[in-house]
Amino acid sequence: MPNRNFHVHLVSDSTGETVSSVARACLVQYEGIYVQEHVWSLVRTPGQIEKVIASIERDRGPVLYTLVDQELREALRAECRRLQLPCVGVLDQAMSVLSVHFHSKTQQWPGRQHQLDEGYFDRIDAMHYTLAHDDGQSTHDLEDADVILIGPSRTSKTPTCVYLANRGVRAANVPLVPDVPLPEGLERATRPLVVGLTTDPERLVQIRRNRLRLLQENTETDYTDIDQVQSEVKAARRLYARHKWATIDVTRRSIEETAAAILQLLGAQREAKTREPVERNGT
Repeated sequence: MPNRNFHVHLVSDSTGETVSSVARACLVQYEGIYVQEHVWSLVRTPGQIEKVIASIERDRGPVLYTLVDQELREALRAECRRLQLPCVGVLDQAMSVLSVHFHSKTQQWPGRQHQLDEGYFDRIDAMHYTLAHDDGQSTHDLEDADVILIGPSRTSKTPTCVYLANRGVRAANVPLVPDVPLPEGLERATRPLVVGLTTDPERLVQIRRNRLRLLQENTETDYTDIDQVQSEVKAARRLYARHKWATIDVTRRSIEETAAAILQLLGAQREAKTREPVERNGT
């Protein structure tokens, strides 16, 4: 049986988030193999690139990189040619196309996307807001949210909100609990995009049972009763329809996919609001 264990080297002059994300998106498409990732971040000097090259020679495997310094790029590519290993700049083609379109060369600034600019502080502010408004906390100022997620327990509200906060979105979430009224702040909120999350009841029961097992608690309660859970999900759907709130079924969605759908809805909402004054004026 052929060897199914491989090495992949991910080299970046910044945090390595971009090249790691690209690698994961590619590697998930291959089944039955084991890949050991060697992540090299903040690589900005010839001495550091020499250490990377030594590791590549020791644990041979493809190289993916995001390096803006031309000398470091050339050194890495030259050694990979010598070793007869693939060496791919994951942003090279995109940057080349954009440079041609913009009639402009790129600025050689490693890690520029992580600099402390206004966007960075927006993300920090969004994270603070999201953590303070998790699981129905601080419902008095929900009007300040960009997005409010509601749904039954264990429908991925918290991780989705944290993901959105990392994108600079002030996201709050409110749990739907049987026989517990919605907070007044949610009913009054007009500015935020309200999104109701739903899922398959049987899958929700399994998720809840797994959660209770981790907590070493009784798994046979109303919280995991299939009839009760079906009633919760149906009531949630009726609530969303009554308020005309957007609804997303998270049954087969990852956190990233759910967040992407929410960002699309948020973009559409913001675009519609910018058109409203124009439409009212009849122009």
